[in-house]
This record gives sequence, structure tokens and C-alpha cells, in this order.
Amino acid sequence: MQVIRHLCFEGLGTLAHELDRLGLAFDYLDPPNDALRNASDAKVLIVMGGPISVNDDVRFPFLEDVVDTIRHRIDSRLPTLGICLGAQLIARAMGANVRPMAAPEIGWQALTLPSRAGSSPLRHLATPVLHWHGEAFDLPRGAQALASTAACPNQAFAVGDHTLALQFHVEVSAAQLEHWLVGHIHELDHCGVGVETLRDDARRFAGGCTTRGGHLLSEWLVGNGIV
Repeated sequence: MQVIRHLCFEGLGTLAHELDRLGLAFDYLDPPNDALRNASDAKVLIVMGGPISVNDDVRFPFLEDVVDTIRHRIDSRLPTLGICLGAQLIARAMGANVRPMAAPEIGWQALTLPSRAGSSPLRHLATPVLHWHGEAFDLPRGAQALASTAACPNQAFAVGDHTLALQFHVEVSAAQLEHWLVGHIHELDHCGVGVETLRDDARRFAGGCTTRGGHLLSEWLVGNGIV
């Protein structure tokens, strides 16, 4: 199993504990430096978040390699999970537009789940999740919409059983959030988002969110015959 990580503190978080519980080993790939050849045909690929845009491919050429890798995996029906930037990269790989939102969506908020989500791994997410993104994607052709919020109508989608894209975060514990607060303080100040509010809400919601996120990951892996 391979995990594409764009920032060292935006890794698998608590999802790593779920993989350990399931006896599944993984390796991180840091694409600014690491070649992605091991990701193309890996048994499972998880693509994590980060503060850059999928539209930053001129400044960060490695993004083209990530998109090509994801496109190959979707065409080959290989299990691929994207979180935040990872979800946006999946959308881009499928030809969908990714664009800036009117205002960033940062904070803990519940999702609106359509009835079809009841038969998907997202059925576990009856709790606020962590939103931290300034861009949104159109729903790719052939994808099934699975979640929304008022500010962002496309929060999650699936392609068959093999590809799952989540705009939000289910992997960040209250303790791990402290690294995010330090690493993204300039963004928070620019957007007028209070550190104390995020910290207090994490104490209330992160435990339930990460537990349910583990259930989501486990069910998705089972559905793909990985465990």
C-alpha cells in the first residue's frame, strides 16, 4: 500500500491506526522528492491533502505525475482513496474543473448525505467532520455524489467501488490538529478563523470523527477485497 503525502504533518493520522489493526503495511511517498512509479500499480493508493492547488502544476510540476498516476489507476480500476487535495486530484484526473471557492471552508461541520450514501462507506459519518479547503470541484462524469455542505455541494464522490474521493478530513485527532494550527497559522489569520475555536471543536468532535473515519476506511478496503 502506498500513501502520497504532500506535507509531513498531513499524513494518514488516525487512519494509520486502522491500517495497523487490519495488519496492512504502507509506505509514504513524498512526491516533491520521491518518484511515483511504485504508486501506479500499488494494491491500494491513498492520496492525502496539502495547501497547494491542483492548478499549481506550473509551479509544482510533480502534480502532473500525480494526476497521471491517479488516471491510470482509475482506468485500471485499482483501489484509490483521495482526501482533500487528494480528492481534488482525483476530480482533475477525471476531467472535472477544480476552482477557488468564494471563501474557504474551515472548521468542524456535519455533512448532508443523500439516501444513496446509506449503502456506501460514508454511511458511518453521522458526525461533524473537519473541513479545511479553499477550492471545490465539479462532480466528474460517471461519478456518484455522496455528500455535500451548504458551502460546497460536492464533498465526496465514488467511482464504482474502487475510487473514493473525500473533500473533508476524517483522520485528524485533537492532538494532531495542533500541528495543523502551527503549520497553517498564516492561512487561519488571513481567513479570520480562530485557533481556539478549532481547538475547542476538535475536543468535541475529533474523537467521534476519527473513529467513524476508521470504520469508513475499513469498509472501503473490505469492499475492494483488500481485507
